Amino acid sequence: MEKNIKILVIEDDLGVIDVLNKNLIDEGYEVYLARDGKKGEELATKNKFDIILMDIIMPKMNGLELCKKLKSRRGFTTPILMLTALGNSDNIVDGLEIGADDYVTKPFKFKVLNARIKALLRRTSNDEVENIIVYEEIKLDLDTKKVYRDENEVTLTQKEYNLLNYLLVNNNKVLSREEILKDVWNINFEISTNVIDVYINYLRNKIDKNYDRKYIQTVSGHGFVLR
Repeated sequence: MEKNIKILVIEDDLGVIDVLNKNLIDEGYEVYLARDGKKGEELATKNKFDIILMDIIMPKMNGLELCKKLKSRRGFTTPILMLTALGNSDNIVDGLEIGADDYVTKPFKFKVLNARIKALLRRTSNDEVENIIVYEEIKLDLDTKKVYRDENEVTLTQKEYNLLNYLLVNNNKVLSREEILKDVWNINFEISTNVIDVYINYLRNKIDKNYDRKYIQTVSGHGFVLR
């Protein structure tokens, strides 16, 4: 790795802690541990981490409450990945609605968790100084969430914004529908849906429609690319 990636693990199950600690260290991550929500909050607010993994059911403060408190802090940008053994999909939805960036259900395979960690790190690996992604005539401001094409502001929905962000970060790379579903929609399994094609068309109508230069392209049989 180019730098030491610091990961905070907030988890009270010793078995899960042992598995995470060993495998994360083997992957080259720098791991910090907290066994309850209060200690997790203390570490998360006093230190800068690249990503936080937290359980939902924990002593002193549950993961949903902790996630909400951290995400409401001014200037807090660390991605949070929830670990949950709960089968109730409402708990997953609750986590995402209060600001969690992704989730993995227990029991999980570490290679699956590690893939989700790397996906979150890719999303937040942009220049933190300017917080602006520019590709030729397209500009995306990560702080104000505003998008411009040739200095003209383009109004996008949250999901359209996330999709454009992903395409810009991966410009000139052909992205399959499966990759987009996994990294933008957080769907990590095969699903029969045309949601990607629908949102690509939404973006084209807003980004490319009134211009001769078309940035968002289809690569037949492979997926989509912004170039």
